[in-house]
Amino acid sequence: MNDLMLMLAAIVVIVLGSIVSVRSPKAGLYGAILALIIAFLACDSPQYGVFIFAIAILNLASLGALKSKIQGIDYGLVGLMGVVTMYIFNTADLSLVLASLVLVSTPTYLLVMIREGGVDVEVGIKYITFMVIATVLFLIGAVILATEIKSLYILGYVTLVIGLALEVGIAPLHEWVPDVFARADPVPVSIIASMAKVVPFVAAMRILYSTSTELTAVVTVFTAVLAAVSMFIGNIGALTSNEPARVLGYSTVANMGYVLSCMVAVINPEFLGIALAGGLLLLFSNAAGKIGFLNAIKGENAYSPLMYLLAFSFLGVPPLLGFWGKLFVAIALLKVGYLWLAAILVINAAISIPYYLRLAKVLGGDWHINFTNIIAVAVVIFVMVTIIPPTWFVEAIETLIPLLGLTGIGG
Repeated sequence: MNDLMLMLAAIVVIVLGSIVSVRSPKAGLYGAILALIIAFLACDSPQYGVFIFAIAILNLASLGALKSKIQGIDYGLVGLMGVVTMYIFNTADLSLVLASLVLVSTPTYLLVMIREGGVDVEVGIKYITFMVIATVLFLIGAVILATEIKSLYILGYVTLVIGLALEVGIAPLHEWVPDVFARADPVPVSIIASMAKVVPFVAAMRILYSTSTELTAVVTVFTAVLAAVSMFIGNIGALTSNEPARVLGYSTVANMGYVLSCMVAVINPEFLGIALAGGLLLLFSNAAGKIGFLNAIKGENAYSPLMYLLAFSFLGVPPLLGFWGKLFVAIALLKVGYLWLAAILVINAAISIPYYLRLAKVLGGDWHINFTNIIAVAVVIFVMVTIIPPTWFVEAIETLIPLLGLTGIGG
């Protein structure tokens, strides 16, 4: 209850900061930072919380590259997303988990339309349409699973996973991703590609874990196939695209396939900890890389060595963050008997080499002390924290496994 009160206090701070920001835009920024500090103090897993705190701060800093902002309220929206993302492991209540999904998704409806000189309503309508459908499907699937009616289990499972696929951009339900990445301003896209991805996956993992039955092993094949399809379509799309923002859109499709593959571990809870840790590290690596690359697009290139280091993290070069995410997910897949999916993950990591190196070359430039390079330095430091092997993160996530079960499931 104390954690919930602190989280509510953080949200109140965000609201007050956003109100004051109408006259003083920086109030929104200060309110968001204070709210994130309060939320971090309430986070059940400091190891998880510090990653989310860092991503949120990077997102807030990135907004400094936008000359046209909605009176500082954009800071509040990002702060809200960060607070809710920290809270997702703090509650065992199904209704609060689903509310967290909605609270993280809704701010992106406004953020996606922000651009220099005004708003892009067309890209907003396309994005919002897909997100509303995705959220509705996710909620329907969750409610069906919560009823624990065996005859409806497969329907609920598939509906929830399809909603998740639409929400985060998993192929073949990814059509909005490349277009939004190419059309929208790079800074809001970097927020959507980073902060908005964590809660949907964690919520889905928790619901599927809490409602698993003897049918889970059978229907999990659907998730595995979807993950494999997303890896191939995303990487092939990125290889055949030339526009950097569109390449990053397809790379997100591939990365979401990697993360989705970790969810097959619900068939064997013994390996759920390493699978979830791997999936989260992949999400964090994707977040850092997207923030760095998209800010380089916005700022017309960043320092070349920094861009190559981000590319290496995406590719899974040790000891960078992306390597450990892929390694832990691959180990989990092998442990639960999905050798073929682990092989596909490795193959797709190799397929992605040309376009990540091409992105680093295209977006790289000389060193200048400017806003873009400061962001690039920060995200490179972020992906290098795993120079110390992140067994500490796996251990932290494994302590949360007993807490993953949800109340409000079944009658």
